Amino acid sequence: MTEVMADAIVATGTPVGIGRQVGAALGVSLRTFLGDHLCRLNRLLPEPVTLDGLAPTIAAHTERIEATTPALAQELRGLAEGAAISYQQAVLLQLRREILGYRRIPTGGDCTTWARRGTGGPVLAQTVDLNGDLDDHLAVLAVGPGHGRRRVLVLSFGGLLGYLGLNSSGLAIGLNLVLAGRWGPGLPPYLAIRHLLDSCDTVGEALDVLAGLDLASSRSMTLCDAEQVACVEIVESQLRVVEGGDERSVHTNHFLHPDFVPRDEINVFARNSSLLRLRTATAGLDTLAPGASAEEHFALLSSPPICVPDDGDIRRERTVAAVVMFPDRGELHLRRGDPSRGGTRVFTVD
Repeated sequence: MTEVMADAIVATGTPVGIGRQVGAALGVSLRTFLGDHLCRLNRLLPEPVTLDGLAPTIAAHTERIEATTPALAQELRGLAEGAAISYQQAVLLQLRREILGYRRIPTGGDCTTWARRGTGGPVLAQTVDLNGDLDDHLAVLAVGPGHGRRRVLVLSFGGLLGYLGLNSSGLAIGLNLVLAGRWGPGLPPYLAIRHLLDSCDTVGEALDVLAGLDLASSRSMTLCDAEQVACVEIVESQLRVVEGGDERSVHTNHFLHPDFVPRDEINVFARNSSLLRLRTATAGLDTLAPGASAEEHFALLSSPPICVPDDGDIRRERTVAAVVMFPDRGELHLRRGDPSRGGTRVFTVD
C-alpha cells in the first residue's frame, strides 16, 4: 500500500527557528533517546562512556561545525532549545557514528545504494542498515526555505539534522559507510550532506563544495540529478570520484577507487557481504526498465542479501529503512523498518 504523507516535520525560517521547530516536535523522543544508555551508545560500545567523558570530543567537533557550517550550528542551538536538551547533547546526537568509530565496534558495514539517470528520469535508491535499532527514532524533516531558497527533505534518525535526502533543485544524495583513515574532529558526513542539499543545485556544484569540507570520518556519497550521477569516496577529506560514467552507480561498503582500495579496513566477513550485495544490486538494476516505479525498486531493495534481516542483536546492523528518491519530481518514497514487510509512504519537497 502506498500512502502520501503529510506528517513530515515541517520547519521554516531562520536557522535557530528551524532548529526550535524540529526540537519541539522531537523533544520527548530525543530526551528518551538520550536517557537510553546515552542514546544507546552504551549498548553498543565495549566500554561505557559518559557525557562528561565525551566533552572534549564533542567540543572539538563543535568547533569545526561552527567554523564550517555556522547556519547548521545555529540550527543545533535551536534544536537544543526546542527539545529542552543542552547544546552539547544536540551536537552529540550528530556524532554518534563517529563516537562508535570502527576499530572498537566490529562492523558489518551498512547500506546498499544505486542511482541512475536517463530516459526514465533520475532515481536514487538505497537501504539504510544501522545498528542500535534506530527505526523507532526515524523522522522525515521538511526544511526551508530557510538557509537559502531551496527546500530540503531529509531522512533523520535520533535527532540528526542531516542524512540522505533531496532538495527542490532536483539534487538527491545517498551514502554508504566505508572504513579507512583517521577519524577525528571535523564536520560529520551527515551534516555535510545536509549542507550540500541546503547549498547546491547540481551534482557538479555539490562536488565542488564537498571538496572544501574537512569531514570527521570516511564515507561514500552518491549524488544524482537529471544530468549526472556521481559516486565519491572520502578518506581524511581526500575525495575520489569512482569511474564508470555519469549514467549510473552502485555502491555498498568496500572501496571501489583504486587509490583507496589498499586502505580499506573493512573486516573479511563484512567485505564478503559487501561484495555479494554489490553484485546482486548491479545485476538487479540491469533488470529494471527505465522509468521503473518506486515499488519495483523496493522489490529489489527488499530482497536478500540486499535487505539485511534482524537477528535480534542490537549491536549488529540490520535494514531499518529503505528509500527511493526521484529528485526531478521532488519525491522521497520511504519504507520504515524491514522494507519487505512495510508499506510505502511518499513525501514531497513542495
